[in-house]
Amino acid sequence: MSVMLTCQEHLLPGETLADRAAVAADLGFDGIELRGRGDLALAGRLPELRRARADGVRMPTVCVEMDHFIGDFDPDRSRDAVRNLRSQLTVIAELGGLGVTTPAAWGMFSRRLPPFEPPRSPAGDRAVLVDTLGELGEHALREGVAVFLEPLNRYEDHMVNRLDQAVELCRAVGLPSVRVAADFYHMNVEEDDPCQALRDAAPYLGHVQASDSNRFQPGAGHLDWPALLGTLTDIGYAGCVAIECRLRGEPATALRSAVGVLRRALAQGRSAAPAPARSARDSVTSAPVVPA
Repeated sequence: MSVMLTCQEHLLPGETLADRAAVAADLGFDGIELRGRGDLALAGRLPELRRARADGVRMPTVCVEMDHFIGDFDPDRSRDAVRNLRSQLTVIAELGGLGVTTPAAWGMFSRRLPPFEPPRSPAGDRAVLVDTLGELGEHALREGVAVFLEPLNRYEDHMVNRLDQAVELCRAVGLPSVRVAADFYHMNVEEDDPCQALRDAAPYLGHVQASDSNRFQPGAGHLDWPALLGTLTDIGYAGCVAIECRLRGEPATALRSAVGVLRRALAQGRSAAPAPARSARDSVTSAPVVPA
Protein backbone atom coordinates (compact mmCIF):
# COMPACT_ATOMS: atom_id res chain seq x y z
CA MET A 1 0.00 0.00 0.00
CA SER A 2 1.42 3.37 -1.02
CA VAL A 3 0.80 6.77 0.53
CA MET A 4 -2.68 8.07 -0.26
CA LEU A 5 -2.99 11.80 -1.05
CA THR A 6 -6.28 13.25 0.15
CA CYS A 7 -7.84 16.69 0.46
CA GLN A 8 -10.16 18.02 3.11
CA GLU A 9 -13.63 18.28 1.68
CA HIS A 10 -14.25 21.97 2.36
CA LEU A 11 -11.25 22.99 0.24
CA LEU A 12 -12.65 21.42 -2.92
CA PRO A 13 -14.91 23.38 -5.27
CA GLY A 14 -18.46 22.07 -5.59
CA GLU A 15 -21.85 22.23 -3.91
CA THR A 16 -22.17 18.56 -2.95
CA LEU A 17 -19.81 15.81 -1.83
CA ALA A 18 -20.29 14.12 -5.20
CA ASP A 19 -19.25 17.33 -6.97
CA ARG A 20 -16.20 17.69 -4.76
CA ALA A 21 -15.24 14.06 -5.21
CA ALA A 22 -15.26 14.52 -8.97
CA VAL A 23 -13.03 17.57 -8.66
CA ALA A 24 -10.69 15.73 -6.29
CA ALA A 25 -10.27 12.86 -8.74
CA ASP A 26 -9.65 15.27 -11.62
CA LEU A 27 -7.00 17.12 -9.61
CA GLY A 28 -5.16 13.89 -8.83
CA PHE A 29 -6.21 13.14 -5.26
CA ASP A 30 -6.80 9.57 -4.11
CA GLY A 31 -9.60 10.46 -1.71
CA ILE A 32 -11.25 12.99 0.58
CA GLU A 33 -10.74 13.77 4.25
CA LEU A 34 -14.10 14.49 5.88
CA ARG A 35 -14.73 17.16 8.51
CA GLY A 36 -16.48 16.06 11.70
CA ARG A 37 -18.60 18.82 13.19
CA GLY A 38 -20.39 18.72 16.52
CA ASP A 39 -23.95 17.66 17.33
CA LEU A 40 -23.30 14.27 15.71
CA ALA A 41 -23.35 16.00 12.31
CA LEU A 42 -21.27 13.34 10.56
CA ALA A 43 -23.72 10.59 11.52
CA GLY A 44 -26.48 12.79 10.15
CA ARG A 45 -24.70 12.72 6.78
CA LEU A 46 -24.65 8.93 6.54
CA PRO A 47 -27.10 8.66 3.62
CA GLU A 48 -24.90 11.03 1.60
CA LEU A 49 -21.70 9.29 2.69
CA ARG A 50 -23.06 5.84 1.88
CA ARG A 51 -24.00 6.99 -1.62
CA ALA A 52 -20.51 8.40 -2.09
CA ARG A 53 -18.90 5.18 -0.98
CA ALA A 54 -21.16 3.19 -3.31
CA ASP A 55 -19.95 5.46 -6.12
CA GLY A 56 -16.35 4.61 -5.28
CA VAL A 57 -15.35 7.72 -3.33
CA ARG A 58 -12.58 6.95 -0.85
CA MET A 59 -13.04 8.68 2.51
CA PRO A 60 -10.33 7.23 4.75
CA THR A 61 -10.21 9.81 7.54
CA VAL A 62 -12.11 12.46 9.48
CA CYS A 63 -10.68 15.66 10.95
CA VAL A 64 -12.71 16.86 13.92
CA GLU A 65 -14.24 20.34 13.57
CA MET A 66 -15.90 21.43 16.81
CA ASP A 67 -15.72 24.35 19.23
CA HIS A 68 -14.57 22.10 22.09
CA PHE A 69 -12.30 19.08 22.38
CA ILE A 70 -11.37 16.16 24.63
CA GLY A 71 -9.01 18.26 26.76
CA ASP A 72 -11.55 20.97 27.55
CA PHE A 73 -11.38 22.43 31.07
CA ASP A 74 -15.17 21.99 31.30
CA PRO A 75 -15.96 18.29 31.95
CA ASP A 76 -19.30 18.51 30.15
CA ARG A 77 -17.69 19.91 27.02
CA SER A 78 -14.98 17.26 27.18
CA ARG A 79 -17.63 14.54 27.46
CA ASP A 80 -19.51 15.97 24.49
CA ALA A 81 -16.31 15.89 22.43
CA VAL A 82 -15.86 12.23 23.34
CA ARG A 83 -19.47 11.51 22.39
CA ASN A 84 -18.99 13.11 18.98
CA LEU A 85 -15.68 11.38 18.36
CA ARG A 86 -17.13 7.98 19.23
CA SER A 87 -19.85 8.63 16.65
CA GLN A 88 -17.31 9.75 14.06
CA LEU A 89 -15.21 6.64 14.65
CA THR A 90 -18.27 4.47 14.03
CA VAL A 91 -19.10 6.36 10.83
CA ILE A 92 -15.60 6.14 9.39
CA ALA A 93 -15.48 2.43 10.23
CA GLU A 94 -18.69 1.88 8.24
CA LEU A 95 -17.12 3.74 5.32
CA GLY A 96 -14.11 1.41 5.39
CA GLY A 97 -11.81 4.16 6.59
CA LEU A 98 -8.83 4.38 8.92
CA GLY A 99 -9.72 6.76 11.72
CA VAL A 100 -10.41 10.21 13.15
CA THR A 101 -7.94 12.99 13.96
CA THR A 102 -8.32 15.27 16.98
CA PRO A 103 -6.06 17.63 18.92
CA ALA A 104 -6.13 17.71 22.70
CA ALA A 105 -7.77 21.13 22.32
CA TRP A 106 -7.70 24.05 19.92
CA GLY A 107 -7.80 27.72 20.81
CA MET A 108 -8.61 27.02 24.46
CA PHE A 109 -5.39 28.18 26.12
CA SER A 110 -1.79 29.11 25.34
CA ARG A 111 1.05 29.45 27.82
CA ARG A 112 2.56 31.97 25.38
CA LEU A 113 -0.29 34.46 25.80
CA PRO A 114 -1.80 36.15 28.89
CA PRO A 115 -2.66 35.01 31.54
CA PHE A 116 0.10 32.39 30.82
CA GLU A 117 -0.91 29.93 33.59
CA PRO A 118 -3.83 27.61 32.78
CA PRO A 119 -6.49 26.79 35.39
CA ARG A 120 -5.51 23.09 35.42
CA SER A 121 -2.16 21.55 36.29
CA PRO A 122 -0.06 19.54 33.80
CA ALA A 123 -0.89 16.41 35.80
CA GLY A 124 -4.57 17.26 35.51
CA ASP A 125 -4.24 17.79 31.76
CA ARG A 126 -2.54 14.43 31.36
CA ALA A 127 -5.13 12.60 33.44
CA VAL A 128 -7.97 13.98 31.33
CA LEU A 129 -6.22 13.09 28.07
CA VAL A 130 -5.27 9.57 29.13
CA ASP A 131 -8.83 8.94 30.31
CA THR A 132 -10.56 10.28 27.19
CA LEU A 133 -8.07 8.73 24.76
CA GLY A 134 -8.43 5.43 26.56
CA GLU A 135 -12.21 5.46 26.14
CA LEU A 136 -11.92 6.48 22.50
CA GLY A 137 -9.20 3.92 21.88
CA GLU A 138 -11.33 1.10 23.26
CA HIS A 139 -14.20 2.16 21.01
CA ALA A 140 -11.91 2.52 18.00
CA LEU A 141 -10.42 -0.92 18.64
CA ARG A 142 -13.88 -2.49 18.59
CA GLU A 143 -14.65 -0.69 15.34
CA GLY A 144 -11.34 -1.62 13.70
CA VAL A 145 -10.19 1.98 13.26
CA ALA A 146 -7.99 4.44 15.19
CA VAL A 147 -8.04 7.79 16.91
CA PHE A 148 -5.12 10.02 15.84
CA LEU A 149 -3.87 12.59 18.37
CA GLU A 150 -2.58 15.72 16.63
CA PRO A 151 -0.07 18.03 18.35
CA LEU A 152 -0.70 21.72 17.70
CA ASN A 153 1.69 24.64 18.01
CA ARG A 154 2.15 26.47 21.31
CA TYR A 155 -0.19 29.33 20.35
CA GLU A 156 -3.13 27.01 19.62
CA ASP A 157 -2.81 24.51 22.48
CA HIS A 158 -0.81 24.26 25.70
CA MET A 159 -1.03 20.48 26.26
CA VAL A 160 0.37 18.58 23.26
CA ASN A 161 2.72 20.50 20.95
CA ARG A 162 5.26 17.92 19.71
CA LEU A 163 5.13 14.40 18.33
CA ASP A 164 7.07 12.97 21.27
CA GLN A 165 4.43 14.32 23.67
CA ALA A 166 1.70 12.60 21.66
CA VAL A 167 3.75 9.39 21.59
CA GLU A 168 4.08 9.49 25.38
CA LEU A 169 0.29 9.66 25.70
CA CYS A 170 -0.09 6.76 23.26
CA ARG A 171 2.27 4.73 25.41
CA ALA A 172 0.37 5.66 28.56
CA VAL A 173 -2.94 4.55 27.05
CA GLY A 174 -1.37 1.35 25.76
CA LEU A 175 -3.80 0.64 22.92
CA PRO A 176 -2.74 0.15 19.28
CA SER A 177 -5.84 2.10 18.22
CA VAL A 178 -4.49 5.34 19.74
CA ARG A 179 -1.92 6.81 17.39
CA VAL A 180 -0.26 10.05 16.37
CA ALA A 181 -1.17 12.51 13.62
CA ALA A 182 1.67 14.68 12.31
CA ASP A 183 0.84 18.09 10.87
CA PHE A 184 3.77 19.62 9.01
CA TYR A 185 2.68 23.20 9.73
CA HIS A 186 2.69 22.67 13.50
CA MET A 187 5.89 20.63 13.28
CA ASN A 188 7.58 23.54 11.50
CA VAL A 189 6.91 25.64 14.62
CA GLU A 190 7.62 23.09 17.34
CA GLU A 191 10.07 20.42 16.22
CA ASP A 192 13.84 20.98 16.36
CA ASP A 193 14.24 18.48 13.51
CA PRO A 194 10.92 17.54 11.84
CA CYS A 195 12.39 14.59 9.94
CA GLN A 196 13.95 13.11 13.06
CA ALA A 197 10.70 13.67 14.94
CA LEU A 198 8.90 11.59 12.30
CA ARG A 199 11.48 8.82 12.60
CA ASP A 200 11.19 8.76 16.38
CA ALA A 201 7.39 8.65 16.22
CA ALA A 202 7.29 6.07 13.41
CA PRO A 203 5.85 3.13 15.43
CA TYR A 204 2.90 5.32 16.43
CA LEU A 205 2.42 7.42 13.30
CA GLY A 206 -1.05 6.86 11.86
CA HIS A 207 -1.90 9.99 9.89
CA VAL A 208 -0.25 13.02 8.30
CA GLN A 209 -1.65 16.44 7.39
CA ALA A 210 0.09 18.78 4.96
CA SER A 211 0.30 22.52 4.66
CA ASP A 212 3.31 24.70 4.08
CA SER A 213 5.22 26.89 6.53
CA ASN A 214 2.77 29.77 6.04
CA ARG A 215 -0.35 27.58 6.38
CA PHE A 216 -1.03 27.80 2.65
CA GLN A 217 -0.93 24.85 0.24
CA PRO A 218 2.22 22.77 -0.16
CA GLY A 219 4.63 24.66 -2.40
CA ALA A 220 3.55 28.12 -1.23
CA GLY A 221 6.07 28.31 1.62
CA HIS A 222 9.56 27.11 2.49
CA LEU A 223 9.11 23.54 3.79
CA ASP A 224 11.46 20.91 2.34
CA TRP A 225 8.87 18.55 0.87
CA PRO A 226 11.32 15.99 -0.59
CA ALA A 227 12.96 15.67 2.84
CA LEU A 228 9.66 15.34 4.72
CA LEU A 229 8.00 12.90 2.34
CA GLY A 230 11.28 11.07 1.83
CA THR A 231 11.33 10.48 5.57
CA LEU A 232 7.83 9.01 5.37
CA THR A 233 9.15 6.67 2.68
CA ASP A 234 12.16 5.79 4.84
CA ILE A 235 10.01 4.75 7.79
CA GLY A 236 7.60 2.73 5.65
CA TYR A 237 4.63 5.00 6.24
CA ALA A 238 1.67 3.95 4.09
CA GLY A 239 -1.25 5.98 5.40
CA CYS A 240 -2.76 9.24 4.18
CA VAL A 241 -1.21 12.62 3.61
CA ALA A 242 -4.20 14.96 3.76
CA ILE A 243 -4.03 18.56 2.59
CA GLU A 244 -5.29 20.82 5.40
CA CYS A 245 -4.49 24.44 4.67
CA ARG A 246 -5.60 27.79 3.41
CA LEU A 247 -5.47 28.25 -0.34
CA ARG A 248 -3.57 30.99 -2.10
CA GLY A 249 -4.98 31.62 -5.56
CA GLU A 250 -7.87 30.02 -7.41
CA PRO A 251 -8.77 26.85 -5.45
CA ALA A 252 -8.54 24.26 -8.22
CA THR A 253 -5.28 25.73 -9.52
CA ALA A 254 -3.79 25.89 -6.02
CA LEU A 255 -4.77 22.31 -5.23
CA ARG A 256 -3.49 20.95 -8.54
CA SER A 257 -0.16 22.62 -7.86
CA ALA A 258 -0.07 21.17 -4.33
CA VAL A 259 -0.73 17.65 -5.60
CA GLY A 260 2.16 18.07 -8.02
CA VAL A 261 4.48 19.21 -5.23
CA LEU A 262 3.60 16.23 -3.07
CA ARG A 263 3.75 13.63 -5.83
CA ARG A 264 7.14 14.86 -7.02
CA ALA A 265 8.42 14.78 -3.45
CA LEU A 266 7.12 11.23 -2.97
CA ALA A 267 8.76 10.14 -6.23
CA GLN A 268 12.07 11.63 -5.12
CA GLY A 269 11.77 9.87 -1.78
CA ARG A 270 11.05 6.51 -3.41
CA SER A 271 14.01 6.80 -5.74
CA ALA A 272 16.34 7.97 -2.98
CA ALA A 273 15.41 5.59 -0.19
CA PRO A 274 12.97 2.81 -1.06
CA ALA A 275 11.42 1.02 1.90
CA PRO A 276 8.74 -1.63 2.34
CA ALA A 277 5.28 -0.18 2.89
CA ARG A 278 3.25 -0.79 6.02
CA SER A 279 -0.54 -0.85 5.74
CA ALA A 280 -2.06 1.92 7.82
CA ARG A 281 -5.23 -0.09 8.41
CA ASP A 282 -3.27 -3.15 9.51
CA SER A 283 -1.23 -0.98 11.84
CA VAL A 284 -4.34 -0.24 13.90
CA THR A 285 -4.02 -3.73 15.33
CA SER A 286 -0.35 -4.46 14.79
CA ALA A 287 1.48 -1.42 16.12
CA PRO A 288 3.83 -2.17 18.99
CA VAL A 289 2.73 -1.01 22.40
CA VAL A 290 5.56 0.24 24.57
CA PRO A 291 4.85 0.10 28.31
CA ALA A 292 4.49 3.47 30.03
